[in-house]
Amino acid sequence: MKVLSEVRKYFANAFIIAELEMRKIRHDQTQIWVRMVQPALWLAIYGLAMSKLNAMSANIPAGLTYLQFMTPGVLAQSALFVAIFFGINVVWERDLGLLNKLLSTPASRSSIILGKALSAGVRGIFQAIAVIILAVILQVHLILNPLAILGTFVVIVLVSMCFSCVSMAIASLVKTRERMMGFGQVMTMPLFFASSAIYPISIMPSWIRPLAYVNPLTYSVDAMRDMLATGNLHSLPLDFAVIIATTILFLVLASLGLKKMIS
Repeated sequence: MKVLSEVRKYFANAFIIAELEMRKIRHDQTQIWVRMVQPALWLAIYGLAMSKLNAMSANIPAGLTYLQFMTPGVLAQSALFVAIFFGINVVWERDLGLLNKLLSTPASRSSIILGKALSAGVRGIFQAIAVIILAVILQVHLILNPLAILGTFVVIVLVSMCFSCVSMAIASLVKTRERMMGFGQVMTMPLFFASSAIYPISIMPSWIRPLAYVNPLTYSVDAMRDMLATGNLHSLPLDFAVIIATTILFLVLASLGLKKMIS
């Protein structure tokens, strides 16, 4: 019973932290709306242009249009772009003294990180809804049954949590907003392009393919593509296993690095 009580307390603390983070969105929704612009441009401009060129038609799975192939990649990209700069918020909280107050509460370091990561997941869902609505407007044929939508949101939450933890772990090392912004900008495009988001791994240069296979974004894209586009779910267990394992790994690393933020 004591163990169960501690587990309950742990998750209660995490949800409190997440709720506090979500209040920031209520007071200032600018970040949500601004960050919807980039995925919209990728889908509405790049996606439509590549569809007209038929440049990828020979390489994508049979029966899919390029926009069907690309939409899950844009969903993953939108979650990545929201989450990868999350460490800046942690540095900002340290500079204001808020992080010290958080660490002085009974909440454990890992529950604080988990709460912040969960809030990144909720932000990712807002982005995902916007991308799906845009895809429907563009008449992209997607599998939009309740299970596929639910599964997609689960993936979005996990990938947002994963990369927000990556960002917070890096923030514990670089310790300044300027450096964190630089690292975020350096990481986003390589993670995006070294994945299967906008083209299949099979057409990548041979030296990039190993990077794609260890990139958690690849497995996030594949999981959403299976649920929303192909309907072929045979690789879904592997995709979820990799995403969950990677999220847990970086949650642990970010938790270990949190105390370094104030040293």
